[in-house]
Amino acid sequence: MHWIADYWWIFLVILVGIILNGIKELRRLDHKRFLNNKPELPPHRDNNAQWDDEEDWPKKK
Repeated sequence: MHWIADYWWIFLVILVGIILNGIKELRRLDHKRFLNNKPELPPHRDNNAQWDDEEDWPKKK
């Protein structure tokens, strides 16, 4: 583990490079075009729809 104390700056350079590449890729993203062309999602179907017809909450009088 002594080599980490000697070469800590290499880890720092790699981490900064990863962060900068992430920022560059996020700047290239065109969110308006994606939102205009996004596919329609199918309607959500509850897995409990077949047997969960009764109300779970107690009825108020």
